[in-house]
Amino acid sequence: MTELRLQALSYGTRLRDADLTARPGETVGLVGPNGSGKTTLLRCVYGTLTPTSGRALLDGDDLAGFGPKARARRIATVPQDGSTEFELTVRELVALGRSPHKRFWEGDTGSDRELAGAALARVGIAGLADRPYPTLSGGERQRALVARALVQEPQLLVLDEPTNHLDIRYQLEVLRLVRDLGTTNLLALHDLNLAALYCDRLYVLNGGRIVAEGTPAEVLTPELLRAVYGVEAEVVPHPRTGTPTVLYLPGPPVEHEVSAI
Repeated sequence: MTELRLQALSYGTRLRDADLTARPGETVGLVGPNGSGKTTLLRCVYGTLTPTSGRALLDGDDLAGFGPKARARRIATVPQDGSTEFELTVRELVALGRSPHKRFWEGDTGSDRELAGAALARVGIAGLADRPYPTLSGGERQRALVARALVQEPQLLVLDEPTNHLDIRYQLEVLRLVRDLGTTNLLALHDLNLAALYCDRLYVLNGGRIVAEGTPAEVLTPELLRAVYGVEAEVVPHPRTGTPTVLYLPGPPVEHEVSAI
């Protein structure tokens, strides 16, 4: 089981002194307004951005010392923008998740094809396996990218808005699937109620800084929502799960500041 630990991780002014821990098997959510630093933090973890200071440690190993292939053997990513110009079929795209485990000249094995087929079935798009990926809808593309991450067999799964473009059924199914994988998961979400349902702990970002962290019940309070999002809301227990449910109240936005809560 894998632990991710960020120590004073910074990227210019977009992310400043972020301390974060995702314990083995945990699903940890990043929430916050647009531009708060969620995607920047995730990109520093999966390697498309190089932190300007601080460290990201995976089981104590500094990710700065990992090459792209070594990192990809342990971390799988579902990015926010899944566009591609390559005319790959969905099956071919998903099979690319096996690339970190092979030499560049090695083709797909029977085992690779079985893993890809199982992943496509798991996310509900097995019937689209032979379709060109660029012809898919936004929701279908998102599920294909989740399937690619699954066949990578990662220890850490990083997802940036994985429910974008999905209808409610597949939002719930994808997040349930992520929870059931047994991997350590770090994901950014806009929907606070989904974050409360599926995340063990939340980190709230605002203005490039982490301003609150804890369980959903500890973090999602009317005071925090007013301070960070500028909205009035009530937070009540879900009638069946007991998880906090945010009920937004109509009215003009309230004044709020970028500050620790």
